Amino acid sequence: MDNFNKIDKEKYLSHINDLEQIKNMNRILDIVEIVIKNYTIQTTDFLDPFSIKVAKSILNRLPQIGYSIFGGYENAERQIVIIYPDYHYFTSKDSNLLVFRLEGNMDGLSHKDFLGGIMGTGINRSKVGDIILHENYADIIVKSELGNYIYTNLEKIGRNNFEIREVSFDDIVYIEDDFQLKDTTIASLRLDSYISTTYNLSRSTSQNIITANNVKVNFEPINKISYEIKEGDLISVRRYGRSILYKLKGISKKDKFKIQIKLYL
Repeated sequence: MDNFNKIDKEKYLSHINDLEQIKNMNRILDIVEIVIKNYTIQTTDFLDPFSIKVAKSILNRLPQIGYSIFGGYENAERQIVIIYPDYHYFTSKDSNLLVFRLEGNMDGLSHKDFLGGIMGTGINRSKVGDIILHENYADIIVKSELGNYIYTNLEKIGRNNFEIREVSFDDIVYIEDDFQLKDTTIASLRLDSYISTTYNLSRSTSQNIITANNVKVNFEPINKISYEIKEGDLISVRRYGRSILYKLKGISKKDKFKIQIKLYL
């Protein structure tokens, strides 16, 4: 420990332009220093897929540590990074995550209602992972430090009462959010054109949304209106929702792209 040298953070952060990502990665490097200095296992808060991608690009360059990505189940969108000495073998017990099952009347409730109910108790979004809705219950993955607090404070979602209990990772059943498929044509694969077509907005409105930093492509903030999207890209537009450019289906007689959009409800 006496020979511990601090990490040259500038070396690992210099290629990142987004201020939010610089803060996220700076925190991760702080955690790495703790692991190297104290030979302990440490975990981040929940990160979105783009932040995970950036974190991996940094962690892969660091000696003396190993890491694992875990969100509670195979298809998890929001995940944490578990960082440990390079000789350690990871198990799910190292993650310090819990799964709470809320059972009750789900009628009329959406993902937004559950997230709002959780955050309404004072819990920070970074401490909450995926929320998986089913017909009669919802599974919520959280940092284990919130266990007692959630038991005490989370009783209602909207106006509905719920019974809450802890379940195991193996009990999680993944189900995709509801969506509808939309077949249409588009003049180009520019981001502004896609948003206009998907949400029935004028081109100028779409451009304003993009330049106001309200759009992410595959969770990466994009503010360039001419950015070209490709098949499989996930586009998130603040206040409008999410969609995927699901399929490119050729060119129409009017030389437009025929596309299928997966629009999440």
